[in-house]
Amino acid sequence: MTAELHHEVHPRRAPWTLMYHSVDDSREDPYQLTVTPARFARQMAWLHRTGLRGVAMAELLAAHALGRARGLVGLTFDDGYADFAHQVLPVLEGYGFTATAYVVAGRLGSHNTWDADAPRKPLMSPEQVRAVARRGVEIGSHGLNHRPLRGLDPQQLALEAGRSREVLEDLLERPVAGFCYPYGALDAQAVAAVRDSGYSHAVAIDHSALTGRWALPRSYVGDRDGAWRLRAKRARHRARAMRRNDRRGTA
Repeated sequence: MTAELHHEVHPRRAPWTLMYHSVDDSREDPYQLTVTPARFARQMAWLHRTGLRGVAMAELLAAHALGRARGLVGLTFDDGYADFAHQVLPVLEGYGFTATAYVVAGRLGSHNTWDADAPRKPLMSPEQVRAVARRGVEIGSHGLNHRPLRGLDPQQLALEAGRSREVLEDLLERPVAGFCYPYGALDAQAVAAVRDSGYSHAVAIDHSALTGRWALPRSYVGDRDGAWRLRAKRARHRARAMRRNDRRGTA
């Protein structure tokens, strides 16, 4: 691995990263994880007008290590929904953006079986994952079975973190550097398991005492988020990072 991949991320300086799931016209969305294609297009247009370029996490962190992340924002898509290929990727390519798609290694070509009360949505097949990777999308692991890692025993952690990475590396024939905690659920043991499985970075959701290279915070993006709300979320990200750092300093 390069020196940049090992560069620690100070909690106060974690780069701004957006968290998406599905981009689709479906109106049945009990967990508010779906953004309509029209809204998504407007959100990407806002980033472009603001002078921000959406990038994958590996590129974002490499730039951050060199002090060159100004003007970049991480774009991440959880679960690996099949709509990524036809609703998301063409919009990204139109602006010269890239992204990281976190896929559930043991559920490729299946559905979101973990969402008991939500409509079934197809997930990318192995070939679709390879195809978007060939178009410049970074593929990361979202676990083997979309299980929350908090509280799992070492054997289960090794399966969800380590085995999922092996499955994806065999599929892509290239290293898989990033991990995404399902549900954002993590603890110190989970973070250690992800790090020790060979990932160079991992994304969570919230700012926490574990915030760092293997637990990077992200801002949720939903269908209600227009320009004003995105600006507010960017400001909130900065404010939360400052508050978390202040708490560490006084602990």
